[in-house]
Amino acid sequence: MVISRRTRRTGLLGAALTGSLLLGAAGCSGGGDGAVKEPDATVAAGALCGGSAVSPGAAEALKTITGSSRFEASGETSTVAHAAKELTEGFTSSVNGDGEVCRVYTARDELRITWQLFSSAPVDDPAAKFSVLDMGERALAAPDGAFLRFACRSGKVPGSGPAHIDIGVERGGMPTEPEGDPKALKDAYATVAHSFALAMAKELGCENDGGLKAKPSLDPV
Repeated sequence: MVISRRTRRTGLLGAALTGSLLLGAAGCSGGGDGAVKEPDATVAAGALCGGSAVSPGAAEALKTITGSSRFEASGETSTVAHAAKELTEGFTSSVNGDGEVCRVYTARDELRITWQLFSSAPVDDPAAKFSVLDMGERALAAPDGAFLRFACRSGKVPGSGPAHIDIGVERGGMPTEPEGDPKALKDAYATVAHSFALAMAKELGCENDGGLKAKPSLDPV
């Protein structure tokens, strides 16, 4: 088969133009090496859930739980301030209620931080997997979750007596066996629960921060 010079020249010109366009697209994608770089949509732990609920200690605890120091950004309403508003507006008397504060996501993990409002202090016995810690009215820690209940006297909280508020931190999704040292995981979950509980107590204006100290107490009672 004979290929004319005109056809050959047109083909070479087309190839050259295609190559130039590809190089131009690579150059515009960012980075001096021409590599295409995906935008970074993750945030550090300190920016999660409104940016005021995760203490430096809780940030390290989240890394212990998830193995990651980067997380999906939280939604606009996934904050302690929004949860505190729901708690005070949704329940106008000392009745039980519950809601969600925030969810923490990595590529493979989901943690749920929740709140519950009770009319009395806890009286039930905890499950065997929990260690009882000396924080608030009662703090429970396990290798796959933690709960911290504190009493709150505040003009923002419904009811005539103190409200009893429980902050929970649990793994979401399908339940799996927790990986890692059980003691380290218990301490990590308890640290995250304390951080959110203290943030909630401050947001609600609880007297004496609901009896919570600035740092978590992780020694079993």
